[in-house]
Amino acid sequence: MTHVLDDLEARGLIAHSTDRDALRAELSAGPITYYVGFDPTAPSLHIGNLLQILTARRLQLAGHTPLLLVGGSTGLIGDPKEAGERIMNTKETVADWVDRIASQVSRFVDFEGDNAATIVNNLDWTSGLSTIDFLRDIGKHFPVNRMLARDVVSSRLESGISYTEFSYVLLQSLDFLELHRRHGAVLQTGGSDQWGNITAGVELIRRADGHKAHALATPLITKADGTKFGKTETGTVWLDPELMSPYAFYQSWIQAEDSKVVEYLRQFTFLDLDEIAQLEAEHLEKPGLRAAQRRLAAEMTTLVHGEAETAAAELASQALFGRAELTDLPEPTLAAALGEAGAVPLLVADRPTIVDALVASGLVDSKSAARRAISDGGAYLNNQRVSDPDLVLEGDQLLYNTWAVLRKGKRSVSGVSVV
Repeated sequence: MTHVLDDLEARGLIAHSTDRDALRAELSAGPITYYVGFDPTAPSLHIGNLLQILTARRLQLAGHTPLLLVGGSTGLIGDPKEAGERIMNTKETVADWVDRIASQVSRFVDFEGDNAATIVNNLDWTSGLSTIDFLRDIGKHFPVNRMLARDVVSSRLESGISYTEFSYVLLQSLDFLELHRRHGAVLQTGGSDQWGNITAGVELIRRADGHKAHALATPLITKADGTKFGKTETGTVWLDPELMSPYAFYQSWIQAEDSKVVEYLRQFTFLDLDEIAQLEAEHLEKPGLRAAQRRLAAEMTTLVHGEAETAAAELASQALFGRAELTDLPEPTLAAALGEAGAVPLLVADRPTIVDALVASGLVDSKSAARRAISDGGAYLNNQRVSDPDLVLEGDQLLYNTWAVLRKGKRSVSGVSVV
């Protein structure tokens, strides 16, 4: 059986680790307890966080016991950003986000069996901690010169950094120490941008208790140009369907670059590496089929939103281009698909025509161009070729009495909502 570290390495999931041989020996000696943390700085996790959850899942599948920390106290402060001071959210807002995020992470790990997962909140051990005790018992282990040398701190010294954000590393290190004492945690995982915080916790355990702990960081997931993967033109790729529809989530994976799609398959999916190698061969032979992207999108949407939403997203992708029936789409999926395609509203009182709709949608730049597209046979309404430029969009011309799918030629799709 492949050692979990070898699997993580083969999938490109190890950017940094403390003593690799010592960590391997610890993992091989028997089940360990490890933790990964998430700060509630938004009402939902995103796909960058998802990589951390799935890494925790891989370790659990290898027999180890996960602690999933949702930071009720660290979320009140926020890890320092290079760009400037974070906005402080209210305690009520953070508490609500703690509950939401705890619910999200719960879907990806098992809470039964010998290595059942546990969700923990660092507010449990910080809410009653006095400032004096914190400074005496924790602060004394942190040399200020080393804290100042951290990249994110040094980059903010000229513009200014508050003592609140400067002290964040102490709180995150305290988490590791407390989970080590309370649950026997000996490993923390996280993103490589957290490496300084994670290793500070390892050092605190050594200084405070004289024990050895370990750290492992995954790489930042990027696009081919080096920018962060998970950011789209419309914003962050969220896990919460209220913030990003399952269709839009599906599309974010479909749009993966050819040069990166296999990397994402290894890092995010639980497909066997041999199967991924086969997908890679197919992709290299016929990249235009986008088989790797379609498999990636299906695997990830099913994982996060379930099989039904994946089927609806796949159907929508086909239906918008005339390869499936639009009437088979649930209205939320149709609305999400047209929203991604750039649908715009039109007023029913104006009795908009197909020409008006084509111009408003941006598929053509003028009414004369719209009429020309219609006369040339290249304009479609709900996948039916349009021949009448005076056709009014109303009644049975609209899906769910609201939506019109517009297409120019084979590839240019948009739509309108008539309200």
